[in-house]
Amino acid sequence: MLMRSKLFVPASRPELFDKALNSAADALSFDLEDAVAQSQKSQARALLARFLRELPPTRKSIVVRVNAFDTAEFDADIEALAGAVVDIINLPMAEDADAVSQAIARIEWLETSSRQVGVLLNVETPKGLRNAAALATSHPRVMGLQIGYADLLEPCRISRSDRDALAHIRLAVRFAAAEGAIAAYDGAFAAVKDIDGYRAECLAARKHGFAGKSCIHPSQIAIANETFMPDATEIAWARKVVTAAADADARGIGAYLVDGHMIDKPFVERARAVAALTDTIATEVKP
Repeated sequence: MLMRSKLFVPASRPELFDKALNSAADALSFDLEDAVAQSQKSQARALLARFLRELPPTRKSIVVRVNAFDTAEFDADIEALAGAVVDIINLPMAEDADAVSQAIARIEWLETSSRQVGVLLNVETPKGLRNAAALATSHPRVMGLQIGYADLLEPCRISRSDRDALAHIRLAVRFAAAEGAIAAYDGAFAAVKDIDGYRAECLAARKHGFAGKSCIHPSQIAIANETFMPDATEIAWARKVVTAAADADARGIGAYLVDGHMIDKPFVERARAVAALTDTIATEVKP
């Protein structure tokens, strides 16, 4: 699923729904959790459910961040969203594989015969980070892990600008996601006016194998879309490796050279993934 950019939209702000839908974001993440005051949750839930039930066909991935599984609000969220257009449920504060499985059993109420709902898990507590691999492999419906930096770092008094800390977290989450053969997504960057800072985090996350990054403002969308798209050199190299691999397979050769570089299975798999992503992007961004 293409989610280079995932734009957060508070469910209590219906005036933003259509604007978000018309943005260039690959995915929209309607938020029923932290972005909605407790006193507004019931109203926001009803507004979002109505909007999603009437939503026309769209290429965008529709994500809904519900309230935590151990709250009464979670059940209300799931019941309200039954029958609505939802591609992914984003579960916050994921820590325990058994709890994830229980939550998914409730989420299955959302499904229709034509729509299967995936689950994106937020890694945003020390326990969640420690159990990230168990979370990634907890259920076939889990399609990705996403970092929640504020909830993870602020209680521990770890600076958001500590690049070593961020790199450690990203690598831990990325390897856990790889164990489950799912994607990893980088978390939000709150300093909206710091465009260079957001771009730097996108670049670092891409180097660590992440598939995309959250956007809390429309100004961040284009940067995420550009950063998490393979560049022309990477695409050309991938196509060359894929072509060489097909020829080598036909001749029964397992390792060979492409422009002086030794190529074997891991490099071929990476090249095929880049080529597939490029093809997906070319398809998804068509008007």
